[in-house]
Amino acid sequence: MKPDFTLPPAPGRPLGEANIWITSIGISVGLIMIFGLLGIILVNGMEAFWPKTIHELTLSPAAEGEKPYTLYASITKDQTRHVPADPTQPGSTARDIREYQLFTGSKETYGQSYRYVDVHNISASSTPQGLLCLERMEGGKALVKPLELQLASGETIPASSPEFMQAFRRALDHETELREEIKAIDTGKIGTVNTRLADARLDIKAIERSYDIREENGTRTAALKQNPVVRDVDHPVEELAKLNEKVARLNAEYEQYTAEASKLRAQQGRDTLVYSLGDGERKEISLDKAVYGYLPNDLGFFGKCGVFLHNLYHFIVDDPREANTEGGIFPAIFGTFIMTLLMSALVTPVGVIGATYLREYAKQGTLVQAVRICVNNLAGVPSIVFGVFGLGFFVYYLGGTIDELFYWKKLAVDNTPTFGTSGILWASLTLALMTLPVVIVSTEEALSAVPRGLREAALACGASKWQMIKRIILPSALPGVMTGLILAMARGAGEVAPLMVTGVVKLAPSLPIDGEGPFIHLERKFMHLGFHIYDVGFQSPDSDAAQPMVFATTLLLILLVVVMNLTAILIRNRLRKKYAASSF
Repeated sequence: MKPDFTLPPAPGRPLGEANIWITSIGISVGLIMIFGLLGIILVNGMEAFWPKTIHELTLSPAAEGEKPYTLYASITKDQTRHVPADPTQPGSTARDIREYQLFTGSKETYGQSYRYVDVHNISASSTPQGLLCLERMEGGKALVKPLELQLASGETIPASSPEFMQAFRRALDHETELREEIKAIDTGKIGTVNTRLADARLDIKAIERSYDIREENGTRTAALKQNPVVRDVDHPVEELAKLNEKVARLNAEYEQYTAEASKLRAQQGRDTLVYSLGDGERKEISLDKAVYGYLPNDLGFFGKCGVFLHNLYHFIVDDPREANTEGGIFPAIFGTFIMTLLMSALVTPVGVIGATYLREYAKQGTLVQAVRICVNNLAGVPSIVFGVFGLGFFVYYLGGTIDELFYWKKLAVDNTPTFGTSGILWASLTLALMTLPVVIVSTEEALSAVPRGLREAALACGASKWQMIKRIILPSALPGVMTGLILAMARGAGEVAPLMVTGVVKLAPSLPIDGEGPFIHLERKFMHLGFHIYDVGFQSPDSDAAQPMVFATTLLLILLVVVMNLTAILIRNRLRKKYAASSF
């Protein structure tokens, strides 16, 4: 008799295996896109600092009867362009044209720094040694052939001399030292004197608008006017005399520092470089208008690495020039860093207090749930909405109130707002408000993850609820708080739209923190890396010249965010080891 049973069906693929494959493919594609984007930014950003070979190109004439002409250029792009057929020309067909994008420099001569040339129009090409890449204070770079160096001592050193580059670098170093000394006097000493002069003159105007000062029988008297600016001056005549003496003393200091700067400026521009362009045109430039120069065709690999490090260093520490398309971006780096730190210092305590109240003190119910929903919805509000709110509430209302309470004299005399205009404080507060939901949500999750046993043990030992929260709950939840802060920093550092109406500018004349008392100037406008990318990439008149700067600035912004986030992550890991009882 045969057994009465049937075999089970052959096992197929486990349920859900297809979903696992789809998920893994999605993650792989996402990682490829992220690292691909970072690779593009890294390559193009670093390429902006690498010295490029200078070619001597001979171009065919555009029309018959004209002579070929020569120019010095670096090949920055090799591309193929499709040219469609011209319907107005019989027999015209579509074709592909290979062309080079050339960096020629010398905008004052060629009209632009970049140009496109058909490869077939290049009749000769070479890379001779001795060609100089000259970075200038104005006009961008120039690719030239140096002829001679005329020194202030009367000595002339030809470019063929082995001592030419050493003398050229010594002269450039001397001009750089003079430029830095002049800048230190202008921004340091003269800047401080101008600030003190402005304060003294403000006090003088306030007294003059408040008191009617007359001279009778050799004696000066003061009578209070209607609607005076100040009322608390006991002896306005004597105070006015002291202020005038102070202004005279400060003017004397100003003249002294101006004379020092003028003496240094008289020493500039005594050395001259004589050079020629590709067409043989002879030109001269005083070295006070030059910044740096090198011979890229004469350099080996390690020499090019030295130039690369020099360009990268000065890009980080120098101020911008040429509508932000030349020079460095130190003010933007500094402004981004200070704004992010200030935003973090403002958002963290408010977010922790709000989350602690919602989790530990508020009675859970419909109202608290509605508050949580509102907090979550705030995270989806467009950033420009926060910017408009910051402009209306922080700048106009709160800043105007501060001016009326503490800077009323300046407001009444000059009608110039101090905090009632956009600045780094209001930009930081706006971004703190924008990132507040992230900190509240992450802190609430961290508080709820603290084991219940720790709470009960603390209360059983006689601790009050506040003592339990302060000494047990909050320290254990600090790693989760740091997670929220990391997310807030990453979002806030890259925002641009709210900053455009609350404090960021194209070029800031001074930093928010400097050596001038009170050293921290929260009312000042500032530069930001994100806005710098927008300004250079979309507002620059020369988009080709701005493209390397965009990639380099983007790379530095990413690195700055990564460094700040890594610092917060290291702090979080130390806290996690210290409070190992927490789930975070």
